[in-house]
Amino acid sequence: MALPPPRVVVDLEKLRHINCGLGRFSLHLAAELLQVAPGRFRPVFFLPAGAERHLPPSGYDRLDVAFWKKEGLARLVRPVARHLMPPADVALWHVTNQTSKYLPLDPRVPVVLTIHDLSFLHEAPREGRGREIDRKLAAIRRKAERAAAIVTDSEWVADDVRRHVPLGGRPVHVVPLGIAPPPAPAERRPACVPEGGFLLTVGNSLPHKNFHVLLDLLEQLPGERLVIAGKKATPYGQFLDREVSRRGLGERVVLTGEVADGDRQWLYEHCEAFLFPSLTEGFGLPVLEAMQCGRPVFLSRSTSLPEIAGPHGFYFDSYAAESMAAVLRDGLRRFRADSAAGDRYRRHAAGFSWRATAEGYARVYEQLMRRK
Repeated sequence: MALPPPRVVVDLEKLRHINCGLGRFSLHLAAELLQVAPGRFRPVFFLPAGAERHLPPSGYDRLDVAFWKKEGLARLVRPVARHLMPPADVALWHVTNQTSKYLPLDPRVPVVLTIHDLSFLHEAPREGRGREIDRKLAAIRRKAERAAAIVTDSEWVADDVRRHVPLGGRPVHVVPLGIAPPPAPAERRPACVPEGGFLLTVGNSLPHKNFHVLLDLLEQLPGERLVIAGKKATPYGQFLDREVSRRGLGERVVLTGEVADGDRQWLYEHCEAFLFPSLTEGFGLPVLEAMQCGRPVFLSRSTSLPEIAGPHGFYFDSYAAESMAAVLRDGLRRFRADSAAGDRYRRHAAGFSWRATAEGYARVYEQLMRRK
């Protein structure tokens, strides 16, 4: 009689925040794991209450998230409980993000740990952050000690992990993220965006996004408009608002705040160019979302971004306004003169699929289960 497939727990606790980045990662990964798993392993989804509504009704087993399963308590119970445990009924546990508060109670169960980024190490220093950085790094190092293998979204993050996290010989695998089919765009221009052409950037207003250099750039581009689409209710968002007012750019810069999927898609499809001067990114999905729409992307040469845009991006080698303006003008001239450019960008973005992401994780699972 054939043995049942090994059971693999996949931590989908972040589905409780379905619209955040980790929630979307969990959703897309789960959907595609269900497609690649048959005959190879049985997914066991670690789910918060109500998250099943986001998933198909079958094809997986369920393990419920509960506060008493958090690692803070499990760490106290494990030394005693380990001697009373029956043989493990799961072959592997995937911790899908470095901030997860959950690990298997059974220390015999191998762990795959996904580290999406160590961005907190690369943000601009500010008073009192040293203790916070030490705490975050120590928590990741503890999880890495428990892991049998680590996965990152990009080669840059893999190298960053090797620099800052003692690995003790543990392998680091790179599995790039995928890009989902675009949502339907809104039927009309979002009300917050005035008529006329515009440059676009997308992301929450956080210091590492470096959006303020785009205000310097705009001052070199008379008549041009800029739309910053993303959460603005942050200290950095307040700083941007003050700068826009101080510089007299209120008629030319729009901070939309959070936008619906359809509105964001409309902005991607209608912008003159997408700008992304971020200082640190574990992956940089908005770049692919813009390229999926055939739009030219102008971005930092920092961290993972050259891996994502490849030779199709136009790169800022300096954040000096004059230099950025020269890159933008030259890139737009080349884009407008090349009728095939948009199609090349779309093909490039299509090379990043969630099916390929799930297949990459499935191979990591299989390698570890063969080692048991």
